[in-house]
Amino acid sequence: MFLIDRRWYAIPIKISSLLFLTEDIALRILYDASATDATHDAGESFTHPPCHPNTRLEILDHLTTWSQDTSDSASHILWMHGPAGTGKSAIAQSLCEELQAQHSLGGSFFFKRGHPSRGNAAKLWPTIAYQLALISPSFKVAIALRLTSDPSVIDKSLPAQLQRLLIDPYDDADASNNRSLVIVIDGLDECEGDVRQEEIVRSFPNLASCPMLRILIVSRPEVHIKQVFGEAALSSCPHLTVPGSYNDVKLYLTAAFEEIRKDRGVVAGWPEKDLIRRILDESSGHFIYAATVIRFVEDKYCDPVDQLAIVTELQPSEQNSNFVSPFPALDELYLQILRKVPVQLPLSRVLSVIAAKFNSNLSIAQIGQLLGLKHKTILLTIRPLHSLIEIEETGGDQHMSVYHASFLDFLCDRNRSQNFHFSDIDQQDLAKNMLDALSKDSSHNDKLDLQ
Repeated sequence: MFLIDRRWYAIPIKISSLLFLTEDIALRILYDASATDATHDAGESFTHPPCHPNTRLEILDHLTTWSQDTSDSASHILWMHGPAGTGKSAIAQSLCEELQAQHSLGGSFFFKRGHPSRGNAAKLWPTIAYQLALISPSFKVAIALRLTSDPSVIDKSLPAQLQRLLIDPYDDADASNNRSLVIVIDGLDECEGDVRQEEIVRSFPNLASCPMLRILIVSRPEVHIKQVFGEAALSSCPHLTVPGSYNDVKLYLTAAFEEIRKDRGVVAGWPEKDLIRRILDESSGHFIYAATVIRFVEDKYCDPVDQLAIVTELQPSEQNSNFVSPFPALDELYLQILRKVPVQLPLSRVLSVIAAKFNSNLSIAQIGQLLGLKHKTILLTIRPLHSLIEIEETGGDQHMSVYHASFLDFLCDRNRSQNFHFSDIDQQDLAKNMLDALSKDSSHNDKLDLQ
């Protein structure tokens, strides 16, 4: 009923239509606050392939069993951890695909270090809530009513977001429609800042009121994360370690080399078994070394036979006698790839932007403006680094990002990266360039991340 000129007019509006409008508004609020490029099925910009067929079967079986355990004694939270390069993200990706096929995936979020949205902790719970709203009608109704009454929850603290975007609407939803769902959070250690990582972990016990939700957290076993999981509220949370696996890496290498051989017309029998065995030994059972070798060998501008010969002929570099690298073979491979860049190209300046970890915010054109380099010069510089750095097309712009965070660790460790180390002087020069760019063009103010 509406009052116009002191007269009442009745306008029929179906309750279902109002509810649909409310749900649509709520979904738009969640979508705008989400990092839709952080989900496991995000599209071309997503860089985590699933496990190679017939690999990681034991650990995937363990995760599947855990996800389906609805007994009272089952843990709703599981922390899967392992060192860099063991294939944690591939395992998480495979699990997401399997759970989605079974209609058991509640949501996923794959953090990425330095990425403007995938590295942003404030995007986590809106992204998960958005995915839940898409698959659960009762949850969508519940969160729509809450969001339309108070959209400001999007800007609240992480604990408040979790409570009001996930726990409260989940409690409000029709319990008869709730089924066991799994939420997968990968790369927690790549989320912005240790404090934010700890804040996320400390909020998990609050999910005890959502018995049908399970949370898988995947990360490196960083000290601060281990300490939080050791606190009383989380001390009973089970841990699952991702070990290296020589057999799985061997399966991957054999299949990948065979695909390269067929695609590039290399003679049968290549590579010899002893070469594969040598790479396998150097990998220490870690997928990151094997995957980097394959990307290096399959360079479409080079002969794969020659590329493989470069890898197998690598000799350890001289290092500080008091330093023992955790990944000596990987370090040597990184160094060899970096040395392939012609000396006349500005490699150190481009690496400084990559090592600073904010490059995902900037297009290659903007990086060129920042460094005073032509777009073509940057592309020529990073072309030999195709096995370490990928170029993404986003909204008509080109962005570059590293395939694996271990390369950033490498660049920031003087003992490992040697002459390619991102030094204090590099940081100062980069900061000066940024300030100069900002002073020349104020339009950069909303694009350059000065952290």
